[in-house]
Amino acid sequence: MISVDLIPYKSKLRLKKTEEKTYVFDFIRGKWLVLLPEELVRQLLILYLIEEKSYSKNSIAIERGIKVNNLSKRCDILLFDKNTQPLMLVECKAPKVKITQDVFRQIAIYNMSFEVDYLLVTNGIQTYCCKMDYIKKSWEFLNDIPVAK
Repeated sequence: MISVDLIPYKSKLRLKKTEEKTYVFDFIRGKWLVLLPEELVRQLLILYLIEEKSYSKNSIAIERGIKVNNLSKRCDILLFDKNTQPLMLVECKAPKVKITQDVFRQIAIYNMSFEVDYLLVTNGIQTYCCKMDYIKKSWEFLNDIPVAK
């Protein structure tokens, strides 16, 4: 498990409240979204990746549509390298959702469309990142999230 402290980034979020809901501004997509627990994790992680791991705003795609077994799905975050090749697939969960084998299975299925170098799964409390080895058909868990390439 990787230690990632997302709490300091809460103060950097743009929030607005109505009588019924709280919204967060997604500066990657340029729109206001209902602030659900999973969305909070995603927005905090994006800020962390930009500020701590040197990913540019332009290298981040959110809720990218993919086809999995002829079904339309959306991956939470897809990071690209400097050559605009898919580099890392990210699955965000709400803090109350435990990171289990099923979560990894979900991101592995999504990865069939991309074959990225890295898979990252987080609920904001637990974070796991692994490097894929397609030749050996295996992966290795990492001690840190890779910096932008």
